[in-house]
Amino acid sequence: MAMKLSRIDVWVAAVLDRPGALAQKLHALAEAGASLDFVLARRAPEKPGKGVVFAAPIGGRRQLAAARKAGFRKSRSLCAIRVEGADRPGMGARLTEALAAAGINLRGLSAGVVSKRFVMHLALDKAADAAKATRILKKL
Repeated sequence: MAMKLSRIDVWVAAVLDRPGALAQKLHALAEAGASLDFVLARRAPEKPGKGVVFAAPIGGRRQLAAARKAGFRKSRSLCAIRVEGADRPGMGARLTEALAAAGINLRGLSAGVVSKRFVMHLALDKAADAAKATRILKKL
């Protein structure tokens, strides 16, 4: 099964838990020409009134400057892999089972399907785990 795997930098920013706050962050990136293929936003239950947004990719001088101005910073506490391939029933189970069998603990996972293709973003705690996960997934 041919899959495309790539290591990605994830950018993170605090966001107020109010209407329009997320749109404002994303607008700043869009104005700088960012074409994001990953965005995850959620409330921060441990911080009432606050939330967090994760985004990728962000690159180039204009986008980096806009990201920083909007409060984004490249995450130093997580490593991420983007996995893309043909969708089949049970793909999520197959991939996560292979990682579990290798002793890799995922920090997070986000996945979706469009037409007959899936895209999965895996978050890991260490670069060594990301490298190991990439090697394992390439063998599938």
